[in-house]
Amino acid sequence: QVQLVESGGGLVQAGGSLRLSCAVSGRTFSDYVMGWFRQAAGKDRDFVAAISRSGLATRYADSAKGRFTIFRDAAKNTVYLQMNSLKPEDTAVYYCAGDYRPFTYTLVVSTTHDYGDWGQGTQVTVSS
Repeated sequence: QVQLVESGGGLVQAGGSLRLSCAVSGRTFSDYVMGWFRQAAGKDRDFVAAISRSGLATRYADSAKGRFTIFRDAAKNTVYLQMNSLKPEDTAVYYCAGDYRPFTYTLVVSTTHDYGDWGQGTQVTVSS
């Protein structure tokens, strides 16, 4: 059973930065495609960013392009989301997601239905 544990959320002023981390354990990290989603209060869970097993391919929601960067560190079994130029509308619970795809290399997936494993979420609040 794989476990995903997010950290790094918090309160930040508009224009600031945060780096979210998601530590993966229990299975081989390199066999997993990874993604970040977020859910604002009263809204659906939305895609933010995703990365392939190899780390060579990434995809971003339009709202994240140019401001957020997803990357993974195989040595630490961790995927990160670097968030810059944060806006109040980025306020949400951010979830890390993973899916076991051992026979892919550059596949990136970006819907909630694509992912079978989820973390517990970490709150990000951006004040104006």
